[in-house]
Amino acid sequence: MFGILDLSLWGHVIAAILMTHVTIASVTIFLHRHQAHRALDLNPVVSHLFRLWLWLSTGMITKNWTAIHRKHHAKCETKDDPHSPQVLGLKKVLTEGAELYREEGKNKETLEKYGHGTPDDWLERNIYGKCSRCGVAVMFVIDIALFGIGGITLWAVQMLWIPFFAAGVVNGIGHYFGYRNYETQDAATNISPWGILIGGEELHNNHHAFPSSAKLSSKWWEFDIGWFYIRVLEILKLAKVKKVAPAPVLVSGKQKVDMETVKAVVAYRFHVLSHYCRDVIVPVLQDEARNRDSIDRSLLRRARTLLVRDESLIDAVNKNRLQDMLRDNQTLHTVYEFKLRLQEIWKRSPGSPDTLVLLHALQEWCKQAEATGIRYLRDFAASLRSYTLSPNATA
Repeated sequence: MFGILDLSLWGHVIAAILMTHVTIASVTIFLHRHQAHRALDLNPVVSHLFRLWLWLSTGMITKNWTAIHRKHHAKCETKDDPHSPQVLGLKKVLTEGAELYREEGKNKETLEKYGHGTPDDWLERNIYGKCSRCGVAVMFVIDIALFGIGGITLWAVQMLWIPFFAAGVVNGIGHYFGYRNYETQDAATNISPWGILIGGEELHNNHHAFPSSAKLSSKWWEFDIGWFYIRVLEILKLAKVKKVAPAPVLVSGKQKVDMETVKAVVAYRFHVLSHYCRDVIVPVLQDEARNRDSIDRSLLRRARTLLVRDESLIDAVNKNRLQDMLRDNQTLHTVYEFKLRLQEIWKRSPGSPDTLVLLHALQEWCKQAEATGIRYLRDFAASLRSYTLSPNATA
């Protein structure tokens, strides 16, 4: 009745926490960062242990999960996105996330187009992929044997954990509520700065800005427990990190906008835009608020989100509000227009035949920004010249 381990009530609770956490770690390290984005390599034994545990604790098929996630990035917030709350509604993704995965997993085109490079060995073809439900059945037997009658509850918690937290919370809330470090062209948010409960996946906006990074935390005050585990595996020679998000490199005293500056601005575009919003838009908005009455100040504070948000994410009603505000304030209109012009520069790769055109465009941007007479814009243009490319950065 009490199972082999004969645990107390709190023992069962601790066991549930540990087992579900191993599942979360397996999803974020193996499925997400290793399989879907190739951000790190794993020792074959470690890789297989993750795969075995996921078969037992979730029944998920590696190729299906990987393909669906890659499609999510490729088609994010469109009708072809398998699980966008911006398209399907938050309630549906939050409560039916697992069903959306299962439905998309039947799409052979998705699997063929986005499922390349996933395991295709004998075990996958004959056991893990062929009988995904067998794994959770085996786990049910194991839980009963180890924990007795309480194992039924523990097994139920295991089966609900990933569908709710990964498929529902990350894909739902992570595209609806939270804070944003980077203004990506999708609605991804950071749910929490401390990525522990969901293995670091709470830092979803950071991930969408740098999807091929093995590290999901970005600011010094953010914590990604998945990255902590990866570093431990790397120290033990069981993993090798291939890529992390590039950090801006600024060379003190650099005064010339050259080709290196163009490449750096493209590679660090999310950082550049973040700095622009922090160092130009926000202080200009604050100055304007101080010069107006209390009602206007309140409106200007609420306008901050519209001024920094990517245009593609602003609906028609808010676009009209933004245009009305910009029409009434020339300074805000100027810094907003310069933001849009800066974004246009990195929409084309510096490796294209238009490289010299991009260089000229950035030089002109800096020159005209300084000529506006807006102090914050002038200072930002000066700092932009100091950007250079680190050896590991890519556009």
